[in-house]
Amino acid sequence: MTKIVFMGTPDFSVPVLQRILEDGYEVIAVVTQPDRPVGRKKVLTPPPVKVEALKHGIPVYQPEKIRQSEELGQIIALQPDLIVTAAFGQILPKELLDAPRLGCINVHASLLPELRGGAPIHYSIIQGKEKTGITIMYMAEKLDAGDILTVAEVVIEEEDTVGTLHDKLSEVGSELLSQTLPQLIAGELTPIPQVDEEATFAPNIKRSDEKIDWSASGEQIYNQIRGMNPWPVAFTEYESKPMKVWKALKVNRQAEAAPGTIISVEEDGPVVATGSGSFIKITELQPAGKKKMTADVFLRGAGSKMAVNDILGVANEN
Repeated sequence: MTKIVFMGTPDFSVPVLQRILEDGYEVIAVVTQPDRPVGRKKVLTPPPVKVEALKHGIPVYQPEKIRQSEELGQIIALQPDLIVTAAFGQILPKELLDAPRLGCINVHASLLPELRGGAPIHYSIIQGKEKTGITIMYMAEKLDAGDILTVAEVVIEEEDTVGTLHDKLSEVGSELLSQTLPQLIAGELTPIPQVDEEATFAPNIKRSDEKIDWSASGEQIYNQIRGMNPWPVAFTEYESKPMKVWKALKVNRQAEAAPGTIISVEEDGPVVATGSGSFIKITELQPAGKKKMTADVFLRGAGSKMAVNDILGVANEN
């Protein structure tokens, strides 16, 4: 029986762990991030992978930083045959990478060497890519730079958001791992080195990345909005307050207007000028301090004063 230590944290990792267990492997421990405060009430909440592990009675380790932690020695002492990671969120130290006889492998949500880093699903949509995928690779001390074992491609549909693509990739990742593990254990795979010169990066999303720049093209803004849905959500300013923009449509329209200008207020949402002479219709939004709502509900209520020639993206200077 191959003894596996699984390392992962968010929802993306859960189907991967579930598939390892369904396939009959012995998961001797799960390593995940510590419980974190969540929501306005800051309720201490366990990571999704911890919740799943405890359902199966699997011991859970939660080091803040695994490097030089007390848990590091404990995990090595378990003598796993293989370590599998999926969105764990930390680079593993060399002594851990060298510990399992079959090595350490990672289920990464991009077609490496493209989009190395912590937000590959977001950037695949933000950058307007037509496809992405899953790469299973050996882990290295350098971020997502290890040798590639197997790859599966996934088409990015025009309407995909981070949420829908996340779910597709999570399922594809679990299936690809299921196919890969028997070959890996049997020594039937030939690792392929990555070409570092072809690498691109997907760093964690910053607050500044979330703000809509209406001078960008309509296509770029459309991709940004769906590439931030459902987290962390793109935003603009309306009446000097931040307003989250959850969904939008691309609109074909002939008009002259400065970027960010509302050129029409229609029943299902305001149409906003962009920097490319194209337009975006906001169809789902969230005003400051309010819940998410469709634009028609907003326009019948708090947004009833929204009018043609209002300008979005202008913050209060005071």
